[in-house]
Amino acid sequence: MGFENVLYEINDGILYLTLNRPEARNALTPGMWKDIQAAVEMARFDDNIKVVIVSGSGDKALASGADIQEIHDRETLKMLEGISTIALKQLEDLYKPVICAINGYALGGGCELAMACDIRIATSRSKFGQPETNLSIIPGAGGTQRLPRLVGVGRAKELIYTGRIITAEEAKEIGLVNQVTGDTREELMEAARAMAMKIMKKGPVAITMAKMAINVGMDTDINTGLLFERVAQTVAFATDDRKEGTAAFLEKRDAHFTGR
Repeated sequence: MGFENVLYEINDGILYLTLNRPEARNALTPGMWKDIQAAVEMARFDDNIKVVIVSGSGDKALASGADIQEIHDRETLKMLEGISTIALKQLEDLYKPVICAINGYALGGGCELAMACDIRIATSRSKFGQPETNLSIIPGAGGTQRLPRLVGVGRAKELIYTGRIITAEEAKEIGLVNQVTGDTREELMEAARAMAMKIMKKGPVAITMAKMAINVGMDTDINTGLLFERVAQTVAFATDDRKEGTAAFLEKRDAHFTGR
């Protein structure tokens, strides 16, 4: 399947999903959200993909936000379709690990895209923000929900109310970013690839179960979360990989996981 707005490339078990409108700083349009959703669906059923790395083409931005002209012209009731919300929820729920490599600006929908990923790595020159209130609208692709979960309610309210743009270092300090690299795309993508390779050495079923347990636990009470964790651990224990992992540890050798 071909895509108009994203690049879909698989290499060594990693899907490189790249927003591809560099001439517009990868501004997010309804068409791009639909491509992201379709790409996630493809990745879900491709056993060759172990980890996904999301990035933006060019050297300016992951995504500089929405296409403002399109927002200006959009009919009000179109917002109820929730194209961006649905695409990012599917990305968040993808049972494979997703790393976001942020090269430059991640504003508005770009920041919301990054937050729907599991791990965020940024260049030292990257900038983050939810500036929608400057347009008299609010973050509409999950920003009001994911930002408080990542950085706390008080900081999220400040960032959304003021529309303030923050640096990568501040984003790391408040928990929005996991890692900050040098200022080149090469350094960024190498760090993202290194993270992906480290994850791929672990038991794939265990990674899936851990992601599910964390996501469920973030949206429920602790007793329900602990119950889900117990079930997820039982699933992990039932795999051949659990036997291989423990045997490799006891025999002081590298484990060879098969995902079974």
